[in-house]
Amino acid sequence: MAVCCLAAGFFYAATRAQMRMNDALSPDWEGRDVQVVSVVASLPLRYERSLRFELNVERVLTPDAVIPSHIALSWWGTAAKDGERGSQPEIKPGERWQLTVRLRRPRGSANPHGFDYEAWLFERNVRATGTVRPKSGSRRIDAMVHKPAYWIEAARERLRERILQALPDKPYAGVLAALAIGDQRAIPPDQWQIFTRTGVNHLMSISGLHVTMVSGLIFTLAYGLWRRSARLVLRLPARKAAVIAGVTAALVYTLLADFEVPAQRTLYMLTVMAVALWLNRVSSALGVLSLALLVVVLIDPWAVLAAGFWLSFGAVGVILYVSVGRIGTAHWLVTWAQVQWAVTLALMPALLAMFQQVSIISPVANALAIPLVSLVVVPLTLVGMLLPFDWGLHLAHAVMAGCTLALEWMSNLPAAVWQQHAPPDWAVAMAVAGAVILLLPRGFPLRWTGLAWLLPLFLAAPPPLNEGELQLTVLDVGNGLAVVARTRNHALLFDTGPSYGPQADAGNRMIVPYLRAAGVKELDALIVSHDDLDHYGGAS
Repeated sequence: MAVCCLAAGFFYAATRAQMRMNDALSPDWEGRDVQVVSVVASLPLRYERSLRFELNVERVLTPDAVIPSHIALSWWGTAAKDGERGSQPEIKPGERWQLTVRLRRPRGSANPHGFDYEAWLFERNVRATGTVRPKSGSRRIDAMVHKPAYWIEAARERLRERILQALPDKPYAGVLAALAIGDQRAIPPDQWQIFTRTGVNHLMSISGLHVTMVSGLIFTLAYGLWRRSARLVLRLPARKAAVIAGVTAALVYTLLADFEVPAQRTLYMLTVMAVALWLNRVSSALGVLSLALLVVVLIDPWAVLAAGFWLSFGAVGVILYVSVGRIGTAHWLVTWAQVQWAVTLALMPALLAMFQQVSIISPVANALAIPLVSLVVVPLTLVGMLLPFDWGLHLAHAVMAGCTLALEWMSNLPAAVWQQHAPPDWAVAMAVAGAVILLLPRGFPLRWTGLAWLLPLFLAAPPPLNEGELQLTVLDVGNGLAVVARTRNHALLFDTGPSYGPQADAGNRMIVPYLRAAGVKELDALIVSHDDLDHYGGAS
């Protein structure tokens, strides 16, 4: 049965992948102007000189042109000045537009340990990228296409504008937008750096924890109100009514989060638990997690391409491993500390394998951030966003500002983050086994041997170069250049590639991840050949 299920899963994923890859841009139409009628399918992101958004293509007006059904575009123009908008038009989700576009097949860079842009596009079903040709008769056809998916995106856009208008020029308005509608790209890179170094970046979006908190709050309110009416209780038990209210709240909040994997996982787990409570058949925690995992990969097989999939399900699995079925009780504070330690230890192999860094200060930072963000900032943001008064948003921003100030201090500590070379696959597998052994119940014999299984994760370094050897690595940065020259004891970087936008450049996307994974802790020299953005764009 296990072999049959494995084979069925493989062929299901392969079939879905083939269907998605068949929806491709014809090479004959790459780089040529094509006229389409399409609907804006995502929140537009406005930068200094460009507007970026995704489109669902309804009709291709250019004869014989073959293009995918879902594409991502950039609309370039002049920058905004003196409070006035740039030359790009106002675009909103759900609008139908006639556009002339120039497309190319989705491509990413071929660098080890860097961000895989092509896989990210594939996961989001973006099968072509390109630009709008603004001087070729672009026009809005309909103000709104009435379909549920577009209603949701339009609602997210209105809520984002509500937050940004209530908090103009406030530094953490983007964080509140991420917590309210899952718009993580609204958070500036310098703030992401703080959250990543302190290990609280999982909180700065609509995470499973936030979905659970909101669902639990609505469940409690519905239960408390329903049980006070004898007529309502006779029609439906208060607990079942509260279950419906809690799951509905989780569904709405997950849809606002753009249906990201952590929120999906929580929604499915809560739904399974709700069905079990409704039928008075509470299943095991492992069964709930397994069923949620099955639903996620059936609906979205591409979820396995995202690091959040493994970290999200891994964290919940670890929590269940160290808490369900254990004998004896401890103070809630001790239990919480044990769970924090277990999650940090168990996810360390995955974090070092994927990102070559792990936050050491994470348990302390999460002890501060989890209650403040989940119990104070998120409820205040939701209340302030839905009510006509701004006091809730201002109060949420003030609490977030104080929390970030403390996190910034923690992130600047010398030992806040452990960074190292990329461990080999066999060392990662051994470390996972070591974490399982170390987290066995207290009293289990030879638990300490798990430490020996963890050691290769840190000690199995890449072999050093021989004396007199020179290794040149030309990184794939697109237009521009970035070359790493290494000898046995020295490392030099010649040029730093281009800048791709206000939040991305070759330095943070490709060069730094490669250097960290290769075990280069510092550069002996950095040479920028000349004053050209394609050569100095990633220098900072």
